[in-house]
Amino acid sequence: MGLVKRISGWERRLRASYNTDLSTPENRRRAQIYNLWFDHAILRMVWTNQFELAPGVWRSNQPTHARLVRLKAMGVRTILNLRGAAGAAHYLAEAESCRRLGLTLVDCTLQARDAAPRANIEALIAAFREIERPFVMHCKSGADRAGFASAIYLMVIEGRPLAKAQKMLGVKYIHLKWSRTGVLDFILARYGARATETGIGFEEWIATEYDHAEIQGAYDAAYQPLF
Repeated sequence: MGLVKRISGWERRLRASYNTDLSTPENRRRAQIYNLWFDHAILRMVWTNQFELAPGVWRSNQPTHARLVRLKAMGVRTILNLRGAAGAAHYLAEAESCRRLGLTLVDCTLQARDAAPRANIEALIAAFREIERPFVMHCKSGADRAGFASAIYLMVIEGRPLAKAQKMLGVKYIHLKWSRTGVLDFILARYGARATETGIGFEEWIATEYDHAEIQGAYDAAYQPLF
């Protein structure tokens, strides 16, 4: 166990040493290495996990600069980042690319393995109503946070039924509900149960009944995810 902790600590320190800002040529070089290898951008050069869920609305994994160029050429005006704006190398690179290309970058924060606080979900819904279309929403892999956000978009903005929205969290998008990301499915299932009982809409449920700590506790007590 001590050896595992030492290796894990070494790996975290190594990652952090490359997760830099872009203020100097050396920092920029290290940030590029971080994005390519630690944040797995090397995979996203060929795998996009990009799907259109409504006219002019796409979900995706984290776009590279080259893909942002292609998205702009498609007519995309806005990028909705679901990973938050904490200043990590991947975010700084994306923000720089959007500025260079004249794309609007909107930041919201969701979690893949934890129930998001109410305020974060309400901020996402507000962004959906205000954002300039066409737009692409993305998380890291386009599987979990992007799927959850897509489900919310379909219910709240498009007026689609829950059963349709739940399909946004599926193996097709590499979402694995038997992992800890299953908490996202659990949230939608809890909403579905209340909607069946009362007819409440998703947005009202979030505003009046949703308690992320209670839901997280119930999920943790009921399930033992594989990873």
